[in-house]
Amino acid sequence: MENVLRPLLVIGGSVVLTLLVGWLADLLLRRADTRHPETPLWGLLRRCRLPLQVVLATALLRGSYRQTGIAWLESHQTAIGRLLSLVLIGASAWLVVGIATAVVESVYSRYAAATRDPARVRRVRTQVTLIQRVVIAVVGVVAVAAMLLTFPAMRTVGTSMLASAGVLGIVAGVAAQSTLGNLFAGLQIAFGDMVRIGDTVVVDGEWGTVEEITLTFLAVRTWDERRITMPVSYFTSKPFENWSRGGVQMTGTVFLHLDHSAPVPALRERLREVIGECPAWDGRDWSLAVTDSTPTTIQVRAVVTAKDADDIWTVRCVVRERLVAWLHEHHPYALPKVATAPAPGGGPLPGPRKAAGAPKEKPSAPSAPSAPAPSVPSVSSAPSAEGTGTAPDGARTGRG
Repeated sequence: MENVLRPLLVIGGSVVLTLLVGWLADLLLRRADTRHPETPLWGLLRRCRLPLQVVLATALLRGSYRQTGIAWLESHQTAIGRLLSLVLIGASAWLVVGIATAVVESVYSRYAAATRDPARVRRVRTQVTLIQRVVIAVVGVVAVAAMLLTFPAMRTVGTSMLASAGVLGIVAGVAAQSTLGNLFAGLQIAFGDMVRIGDTVVVDGEWGTVEEITLTFLAVRTWDERRITMPVSYFTSKPFENWSRGGVQMTGTVFLHLDHSAPVPALRERLREVIGECPAWDGRDWSLAVTDSTPTTIQVRAVVTAKDADDIWTVRCVVRERLVAWLHEHHPYALPKVATAPAPGGGPLPGPRKAAGAPKEKPSAPSAPSAPAPSVPSVSSAPSAEGTGTAPDGARTGRG
């Protein structure tokens, strides 16, 4: 009877005590979350209930499995003890990561709720994300090292590695130069405030939003839902455009190439009407001026403003489309024209070559020479309206 009751008491007691402690911890956290709803930490810590129970159960079994009196367990004490130790180390690392994640997310949530500046919120979000990744990496490395040291053979290897740590450090530094460079670049981006999650950037001619920053790479989501993944060292060694730096408000330009007879005052008045009807315009500023001229055209620049990069693109497209349509409908003479005339000499235009073996045409009788017709230039209309604002060519051609 004792051989049956002792294992049941040891194993069953460990399981019951584990469930009881987990239930009490969850109950206390639930009450704390109800009393303090402004602090999300208690609700986030409730997610650590499972790793806490695993750690507690493994620790109890690790200390009491020898008291079960089971012959099979006594004959494999070393293997069972090592297995329980490995599970305990892994569960402890899981619990530490869960607690650290809950604390980091709670701090960020409270800061985001109390701060109205989006730039500061993005900066803190970037820093918190990288700190969380660093903590996970450190805890993971320590847990793996602790698991390996439970084996006697690995202890000997570890002692030898510590004896030659200098040489191994040099070799590892040379072999992992690129990885270490990206690691330190990620920390520099996080705490140097160079680029943040949510910033609008232009990288290699591609316009997009920073979606993810890790210790080794950075992901940019373009306007057409593509993802550009680049090493973080790129942003510390090469120049790039950050449209969100110093504020998200933007100024855009629309260029129109028109004829010299274009009614600029009427066009300026039409621009005022167009942006007044455009909801994406933020109302800060607008202007229209002739910025350049050539022997055949003038260059008219319209300047508009918006609250962010997406709205400035919308305003530019609306202004370009409606101004060109208005000129085409009410002032077609203002569109640029290209003068054309027949080539001098009056010779026939070259025709298509005949296929080999085709029958030759009979020569016609010579006709009396006629007086050459006067050269009259013909006019063809060719509208040209190009917006060359701050957005790169790839974004313009794709979204327009």
